Amino acid sequence: MHLTFGQRLLLGLYSLVLHLAFPVTLYHLVWRGMRQREYLQRWTERYGWLEHKLDLHDAIWVHAVSVGEVLAARPLVDGLLAKYPDRPLLVTTITPTGSERVRALWGDRVHHVYLPYDLRRMVRRFLDRARPALAVIVETEIWLNLYVECGRRGIPLMMVNARLSERSLRGYLPVQGMARLAMRAVRLVAAQSAADATRLARIGADPARIVVTGNLKYDLKLPERAAHQAANWRQGWGAGRRVWIAASTHGPEEDAVLQAHLRVLAEFPDALLLWAPRHPERFNAVAEAVRARGLALRTRRQQRLPGPRSQVFVIDTMGELLSFFAAADVAFIGGSLCEVGGHNVLEPAALGVPSVVGPHTFNFAEVTRRLRDAGALVQVADAAALAESVVSLLPDADRRRRMGEAGRRQVAELSGALARTLDLVDDVLSGRRG
Repeated sequence: MHLTFGQRLLLGLYSLVLHLAFPVTLYHLVWRGMRQREYLQRWTERYGWLEHKLDLHDAIWVHAVSVGEVLAARPLVDGLLAKYPDRPLLVTTITPTGSERVRALWGDRVHHVYLPYDLRRMVRRFLDRARPALAVIVETEIWLNLYVECGRRGIPLMMVNARLSERSLRGYLPVQGMARLAMRAVRLVAAQSAADATRLARIGADPARIVVTGNLKYDLKLPERAAHQAANWRQGWGAGRRVWIAASTHGPEEDAVLQAHLRVLAEFPDALLLWAPRHPERFNAVAEAVRARGLALRTRRQQRLPGPRSQVFVIDTMGELLSFFAAADVAFIGGSLCEVGGHNVLEPAALGVPSVVGPHTFNFAEVTRRLRDAGALVQVADAAALAESVVSLLPDADRRRRMGEAGRRQVAELSGALARTLDLVDDVLSGRRG
């Protein structure tokens, strides 16, 4: 990968800024470690020191930053394990929760380390040990030194399930020169939608190297016997109870969820809320807020399942949302009442569970629109409307059934991204593309 003088200057400036900010990385690890002790473990991996931890050759390397990206990558990783059983598979993450999901899903079938900080020496140490035959970045995470170093070494790099919201595009435009330099190293971009493809081209992706494949999350593998397990669970809680789930919620919308449940309880005194905060550091805060309201609380870690008298059940574990979605009548998908941009609305749709979302869904704009237009999802303007929507849906079994069927149809119609992506991986790996 040949760089012009101007590009070398830009890369040098970027590296200088990162070096000046380097002491902040240690502070960041300690600060995060005070909230989540896992950040204090395996910290040498974040600096590229992988001796006795990694020594691969011709591996396929998949990078998925955190839990959401790991779950999006699940069908792809499963497909790669089946298609290339003799080739090492490395999965990197940045967060401990992402690491936990990798181990829970694949165990020793894949290698896992944290991706190092984007400093040249650290990136080179990492690549010296990983020695990938192919780099696969899930969704959109652009690190300039990492991409350029892959280009210099001739390592083909793909972006799969790639997406870029309008908000993220605005964030990249001020550093467009760096983004364009990084994107020069990308052999192929498998975009979720035509709109994502257009935005990715604006930050420097070569339009001739962009293929619209759809969203890997449509190729969702549902838990075996999910319906049977859900029925058994609900029998233990009380089969006739109204149950709703608030999934992947963030701090700014937690009070809205609690207020909505109080409104639900006023209409249906035996109702149950299943509550899964997005981040582990919010588990205790949510539980304390529930206790402060005097509501009967159980948690996944302590009591495992709700009881007949439970009013709120906090899911303070990771990776179990699909099972609890299957046990709910209505789902609220968080990150949408605050300006996070929403989370995955496909999982409840695949299970036939109607969803409610807030106004901020730019991370999943296209799929939210499709589900809303199909009648599988309700989008509300604010917290008060959330409560009213949940209250109206819970007693209306016919409407919920129609919405659930519409959601399943949409997911079925939009599946197929996995097969298309695996074909592209094979093309890049074999040299037929790029």
